[in-house]
Amino acid sequence: MKLWKWIWIAPVLGFAGWAAYDASRPLHVAVVQPTRGPAVEAAYATGTVEPSLMLPIAPRSTARLVALEADEGDHVSAGQLLARLEDDDLRRALDAARAVEANAHSNFERNAELVKEGRVSRQAYDQAKSNWEAATAEVARLEAQLGFLSLRAPSEGTIIRRDGEVGELIVTGNPVFWMAGDAPLRITSEVDEEDIARIRPGQKVLIRADAFPGEVLDGTVSAVTPKGDATARSYRVRIAVPAGTRLMIGMTTETNIVLREEPNALLVPTAALEGETLWLVVDGRLAKRQVKIGARGNARTEILSGVADGDWIAAAPSADFADGEAVAADPSG
Repeated sequence: MKLWKWIWIAPVLGFAGWAAYDASRPLHVAVVQPTRGPAVEAAYATGTVEPSLMLPIAPRSTARLVALEADEGDHVSAGQLLARLEDDDLRRALDAARAVEANAHSNFERNAELVKEGRVSRQAYDQAKSNWEAATAEVARLEAQLGFLSLRAPSEGTIIRRDGEVGELIVTGNPVFWMAGDAPLRITSEVDEEDIARIRPGQKVLIRADAFPGEVLDGTVSAVTPKGDATARSYRVRIAVPAGTRLMIGMTTETNIVLREEPNALLVPTAALEGETLWLVVDGRLAKRQVKIGARGNARTEILSGVADGDWIAAAPSADFADGEAVAADPSG
């Protein structure tokens, strides 16, 4: 998607107006003079508000959800129990494995005494030891699996989404909860590759969101991803927002990354431009002038070179204009 740049320019009173067209000769041309005012050049992109740290919490074994201990919006601490999955069969298997482990341990201790007395072979002792170690490992494996069926918070944070319901079969790896860590929110925007070379951490960002019409919120570029999307021809830019922002996770935003600010820019009406040229009236004749354009807006455009403050510019260029043609300049105001 092609992104565009935009400009804010303070309105200037007393700007020269348009003159009525006069069909007589010499041709009457409505003219204006450039004005001075602030201009901001920015790279425009859309973005999404997201937590700086977002963690999915999912079971490592497939099982039915039997209890929910937390819900969306809850603030939780590290290690806090969030949900339990069905574990009856696993607990029975663990009880059986512990019994086998206890028996194997007793057998090993008995053989350890007998091998000292020479009443059993070293091979029998080693086998008893191996059986005990295997039984101990099986208990540890089942205990670990049992722990996987208790979903716990990996760190302090807030539950921002819950996808499971009691009684539902939860497949391994499917998140039941999404948790946001206790860190400020951020905005992730996709910026066109044409603009990315001019974007760097620390630049000011102006943010608008439909949830807060008429408001402009502040942000700062925090990072630019080094690898872009070849299909979309864009790069991901992370934008930090202040703590306590009114923005909420999941909101879409319009972000304008400020590339350049000029408090006293030379401005002309955008309608006076034909591409990168202006028609000037010099000593009663039309003169086509090539200009260098800076920030462009709907009403006013910044001119970096090619005209000066006192020049008279044709306000509404015509396809009939000819370089050197004699005209009568018609300023108003």
